[in-house]
Amino acid sequence: MATARKGRELFTILETSADTESTTVCDSQESPLNLSADVKWFEIPYRKPDSDEEDEVREEEDGEGENGFTSTAAAAETADAASFIAGGGCNIILVTGSSNGITHDEEEYAEDCYYSTSTNCSDTTSNDSDIDFSDLEEEERRSFFSFEDDSDDDCTSPDFWGEPDQVISIEQFSAVSGPQHSLGDDADTRDYFRILFPDSLFEHMVEQTNKYALYRQRRSGKSDPHWHPTDVREIKAFVGLNILMGINQLPDTGMYWASDIFIGNAGFKKTMTARRFEKLTQYLQLCDRESEPVRGERGYDALFKIRPLLDVVENTMWDAYTPNRCLTIDKCAIVMKGRFSPTLYMPPKPLRKGLTVWMLCDSRTGYCHRAKIYVGKPSEDEEAASLGSRVVTSLVRGLEGQYHHLFMDSFFTTVPLLQRLLRDGLYACGPTQPERKGYPEVLRAGNVGKLTQGEFYQCQRGNLVATVTRDVKVVSCLSTNSAPGIVGISPGWQQGETDGESEGDSMNCSGLSFGVPRPLPLLLYQENMKGVELCDQLRECYQVGRPCKKWWRYFLWFYVNLCIVNAYIILRESRGGAPPAGFSGKQFTQRHFRVRLAQQLIGDYQGARGMERAARKRHADSPIEYGHRLERMSERSRRCRNCTNKGLRHESVFGCKICNVHLCRGGCFSEFHK
Repeated sequence: MATARKGRELFTILETSADTESTTVCDSQESPLNLSADVKWFEIPYRKPDSDEEDEVREEEDGEGENGFTSTAAAAETADAASFIAGGGCNIILVTGSSNGITHDEEEYAEDCYYSTSTNCSDTTSNDSDIDFSDLEEEERRSFFSFEDDSDDDCTSPDFWGEPDQVISIEQFSAVSGPQHSLGDDADTRDYFRILFPDSLFEHMVEQTNKYALYRQRRSGKSDPHWHPTDVREIKAFVGLNILMGINQLPDTGMYWASDIFIGNAGFKKTMTARRFEKLTQYLQLCDRESEPVRGERGYDALFKIRPLLDVVENTMWDAYTPNRCLTIDKCAIVMKGRFSPTLYMPPKPLRKGLTVWMLCDSRTGYCHRAKIYVGKPSEDEEAASLGSRVVTSLVRGLEGQYHHLFMDSFFTTVPLLQRLLRDGLYACGPTQPERKGYPEVLRAGNVGKLTQGEFYQCQRGNLVATVTRDVKVVSCLSTNSAPGIVGISPGWQQGETDGESEGDSMNCSGLSFGVPRPLPLLLYQENMKGVELCDQLRECYQVGRPCKKWWRYFLWFYVNLCIVNAYIILRESRGGAPPAGFSGKQFTQRHFRVRLAQQLIGDYQGARGMERAARKRHADSPIEYGHRLERMSERSRRCRNCTNKGLRHESVFGCKICNVHLCRGGCFSEFHK
């Protein structure tokens, strides 16, 4: 039994399958991949016992304890933990906390444990690998990394998995990463947003919106008197107003144009009328609806309505930011009130019904590199490949051979997928379901039995390591980027009890409490499986767009919002946290970025209401001379605008077509134009 202590921190490491050597230290001077500086980690070598008799002798010696401290009950627990899994040949490592009074020299402490230093996951300047293989020949390194020989082996065969005593090989990530653009220091929020959402998309939206308005009028057989063609400036202002609606949230769209000074927004009223905003919302379109193929026809595309947007945004998001070393693959859900056949119903989740999007995000910044929309069950020719495997391979396309580290959810993690990624030069780590194909039979619940917190079992085949451990509950995981036999303990601050006798063994007098020991794969997963969550936090703070019944509108505003988040991350990474020129605040947050972007999109645009007011002032002397005349507007009477401004309610079928308002036949016409 080896113990290690420094100051008030004491850990006891019990390796029950072999004697713990006093030289169990890591040769490298760096911690495992992206572990925090406050994580205490140990590397425990595996050595297969020579005989069962030696095991029994060692267990009896360990049961006697050191300095007479270990009790008979502790010896029985140690002997129970020392047993092997039947037929598995797997190492059992038990890490526990202790607060006894045993003292050790500093030299012995330095040999038995190691305090890691922080290594940033996005750092590309370091030339030190996570695993030290300086004593290996180049041919041995290639043989360790290559999985071509294993590709033909059946992962379900009994002899596929072996003991966790093999050396793994992790190649160094040395690719250039980070924002890729040529903007200068004078670039503003609109310039960063243009990288991801170019002006060509606005022009395409204008073209298709005008075509769709004519298409709808032809189908209905009557013209819309309240519609006139839009342009790029108006569409940009329309998008800017939708961005501001996510910051200044009101329950109904019409409240932004309310006459109440405490509710209505003067900026919205100045930009465009409420009716014009409704018409743009009604006819907004991204595709040519006349050429849309129906289901069953050749060339049918479930995402045809947003395909032009996807073709542009997917390329811009991928080119604007080169991926860092650690990446996260996870699912995000979009709230939806409309009807869409691939909508998923998930009762256990907080969002029970919504649209599903799988995302590839940076583990440190939350930048989204790719997003894949779930469009339903695969076709017959795609049933052979699992959905999770197809999603992962499509998201990481173009990263082959760059030695990125992928952290995935249990939905994706399987033995065949991790083998394929390893052959492509990509490492992966994530929890999995023990019932899946290829997972070691000896590590399943029926063979492992009841585990105590911190106890874990491992099997290995080359770089592929399978682990089962108990944290709050039993967790099974697979990894190709972590060596077996390494455990870590993350300290956390807790409030200690006032009575000294009631304090736990794992808490010192200062209130510093150490959590449950975890094997290295779970530590890496905990530190790096946060990229999609960071992106969701930034995206969910301020929504873009309003709820509707058209499913494709949710994806439109989702990608607009995603481009805003990515643009904000690029600005923050490029400028090192410095705000753009002209900002006078202390800290440039995402809220400031969105407000500034919306203001630049709107600019000095004034829609129908602004032009109407300008026309009134310009033609006040002689409205008839400039074409303003009282004539019949419609068959249905509407409220007189002039009477409404005075607080009266009168209706009329007459009015001014140039001003597009209804007016009474009396003096309201001349009074309104003054």
